Amino acid sequence: MPDAIEIPESLSRRGFLQATGFGLLSLGVPVAWSGKSQELPAGQMGRVAEPTLDVFRTPSFGAARVRTLVRDDLLSLDAAVVGDRLPEHNRVWYEIDRVGFAHSSGIQPVRNEPAAPLSAIPWTGILVEVCTPFVDAYSEPDSGSERQYRYYYETTHWVLGVVRNEQGREWYRIDDDKFDREYYARAKHFRPIPLAELTPMSPDVPAKEKRIEVSMSRQWVQCYEGADLVFSTRVSTGQHTADGKFATPKGSFSTFRKRASRHMAVGNLATGYDLPGVPWVAYITNDGISFHGTYWHNDFGAPRSHGCVNLTPQAAKWVYRWTQPVVPLYEREMWSESGTQVLIKI
Repeated sequence: MPDAIEIPESLSRRGFLQATGFGLLSLGVPVAWSGKSQELPAGQMGRVAEPTLDVFRTPSFGAARVRTLVRDDLLSLDAAVVGDRLPEHNRVWYEIDRVGFAHSSGIQPVRNEPAAPLSAIPWTGILVEVCTPFVDAYSEPDSGSERQYRYYYETTHWVLGVVRNEQGREWYRIDDDKFDREYYARAKHFRPIPLAELTPMSPDVPAKEKRIEVSMSRQWVQCYEGADLVFSTRVSTGQHTADGKFATPKGSFSTFRKRASRHMAVGNLATGYDLPGVPWVAYITNDGISFHGTYWHNDFGAPRSHGCVNLTPQAAKWVYRWTQPVVPLYEREMWSESGTQVLIKI
């Protein structure tokens, strides 16, 4: 486990709880453990997020390999364990089904908690979050139609309607904001996001008192209210490439544009990406650099992005709710001439 950052005396109890309340499973928070192993909650699952994932007899890449898993295999996560010294930025391993250990970087922590489908959808649409490991989206409300995408746990989507097919099963009609199309997915896999999870955080703090500092050398984000550190989490910034193509820009910015869900797609699958439902996006540049939730890796603490600041979905939601501008309920996005100050440094 990476060393914990020093929590300053100015960090309030509320702030400390905010700083330590996210990402234990995903290493999103710099909190030292009291021991070498921590049991995980009952029902905690993991989804393999990499093309393949090896399970070892002990929490070390030098140990004997027990089995090899493939993308979207579902696992029972029994415990989080501190492994050997490598890789230094992420020493967390998961005990898998009591038979071996897999490094946490390639496992998305998930739960399987189906929701009761809504019988009607407001004309404005409603924001939902995937509450099961994944669900497939189709061209029609029928699993026999063409599959379009697989939506993953904690991705967010706008539902425009609900239909019941011939088998009496509820399907949500989902808007694709990138390609201006609509898809259908079984409604039980989505939970409507309640108002309590969309309201601004610390609304009494003047906007000019809030700021975000990003350290690329340490791969940290720290959020301040005046002199008080109120939230801190590990992140993944832009990858290091010879031409600097995927670098995260240094300097002073602001969160001038925000949206709770975005289908991000660039190029082809060989050199680009196609990621529906990226949650809790706060843009800081006109060419798309943003803070956002990440479901395709769990390796925070190392540069891995195409320039954006990757956070766990929970941490990204915190940043989204805490920053300016405030996105009105049922609105897809909000632009502002001035948002929350962001300082990105080496």
